[in-house]
Amino acid sequence: MRNFTGKVAVITGAGSGIGRALAVGLATQGARLALSDVDEAGVAETARSCDKIGARARSYALDVSDRDAVHTHADEVLADFGEVNLVFNNAGVAVTGTVAEMSWQDIEWIVDTNFWGVVHGTKAFLPHLISSGDGHLVNLSSVFGLIGVPTQSAYNATKFAVRGFTESLRQEMRLAGRPVGVSCVHPGGIKTAIARNSRASSGRSTRELAGSFDRIARTAPEEAAGTILRGVRRDRARILVGTDAHAIDALPRLLGSWYQHLVTSVSKRGGLG
Repeated sequence: MRNFTGKVAVITGAGSGIGRALAVGLATQGARLALSDVDEAGVAETARSCDKIGARARSYALDVSDRDAVHTHADEVLADFGEVNLVFNNAGVAVTGTVAEMSWQDIEWIVDTNFWGVVHGTKAFLPHLISSGDGHLVNLSSVFGLIGVPTQSAYNATKFAVRGFTESLRQEMRLAGRPVGVSCVHPGGIKTAIARNSRASSGRSTRELAGSFDRIARTAPEEAAGTILRGVRRDRARILVGTDAHAIDALPRLLGSWYQHLVTSVSKRGGLG
């Protein structure tokens, strides 16, 4: 996919952060936009911003953890726009806590959104991407889909799962000769509200966690969106976002399992664990 002019792009989690930046970036390049989020006010604001640019944009309230709702959303988008060319499964949440600390409810919540949300979006829209004759699917993982980190086991699990699911699907599309590109995105520290909107196990402060995240987040959402869209145009299998993502990607390849000693040491100095 060399350009996005006239293409119909579906973006989940479009109410803020990377999702909003992707919407605005695509709007400036002539795409038509189906934008969704659980935050109805936020996604409506994103749609208005895209409208001002001159793009056709519609907002939808959507909880990606609800399988039936996602399939209904796919039907709505097809009825509203006539086709689907691009899908960005971007919606995601975070939970901080050790395995011993986390509740079953927190684990189920993050898995339902981060993993099942991606699977729901993929399954619901893949037939439409195939029938478009020029489709591309983008699933958002994380640098935590590349390495394991203390107090992020549940988040790690979902992002590793998204990575494996997406890499397998890319190969399936190629083996079957389907006209669908597939990319897995691994953002590093992006200046978004994900830490502020996260959950933390008992005894941990989300405010402190958000402050720590803000200190290490170096990449603006707009820069992240630009990197992702360039990767889609080039049909990249893996899209690394930020210099920190490139460094983290290299760790396990250079050090093998020994990277865990380095991460443990850094985590101890940072007061995690």
